[in-house]
Amino acid sequence: MKSVVAIRHVAFEDLGIFEPILEECGYRVRYLDPGLLGPDALEALDVDSPELMVVLGAPIGANDDALYPFLSAELDAIRHRLEAGRPLLGICLGAQLIARAMGGRVFPMPEKEIGFADVSLTREGQVGALRHLGNPDVVLHWHGDMFETPPGATRLAYSHACSHQAFAVGEQVLGLQFHLEVDPARIEPWLIGHAAELDAAGIDPVALREQAARYGPGLRIRGQQVLREWLAAAEAAHDIA
Repeated sequence: MKSVVAIRHVAFEDLGIFEPILEECGYRVRYLDPGLLGPDALEALDVDSPELMVVLGAPIGANDDALYPFLSAELDAIRHRLEAGRPLLGICLGAQLIARAMGGRVFPMPEKEIGFADVSLTREGQVGALRHLGNPDVVLHWHGDMFETPPGATRLAYSHACSHQAFAVGEQVLGLQFHLEVDPARIEPWLIGHAAELDAAGIDPVALREQAARYGPGLRIRGQQVLREWLAAAEAAHDIA
């Protein structure tokens, strides 16, 4: 059976709607929680063996390794995976860490981008897995920092507030600033877990809940289509059966 290791930083920021697709495609999912297990768990991680590695989001910054020392070990694991050329997916913080590991900058935005809003595709983004999204399409954004597309990667998407929303390296690496993985039917833990951030940013959780109900069903379908196509291409490129 194929395996995927998902580095998860907070319990509710999991694989969401991606998990059933991974299971459907024959993957056994294993979560690794460095916040609970510490840097040693990342240093002991066999980065090469899993057919897929996913680095998920978190309400901390990609440059915060002085505050959260496990991030240094996480960056080392990402660098090793990149050097191995094995399939790697990063979402929000995960994409920022991949960008940083590749030599790209991660820096604060003038204001946070939180909520269901448009993302647009570049010409390159329209011919890959992200083509299943509309252009533009409404997705869930939840970040205050942004990455720049790192050297050697291709920029795939952008929004009005954030000019770098997705990038790819060949078929094996995909970085997404926005949250295609979130199950809109399970938005409540996000509203609870990020209550202080929402309040500080003046964002109404009632409005987010209503947006999740409105956009969720269609976004779930499109997000899962994106993952299926990207996964198939990554597997074909690396002869993963």
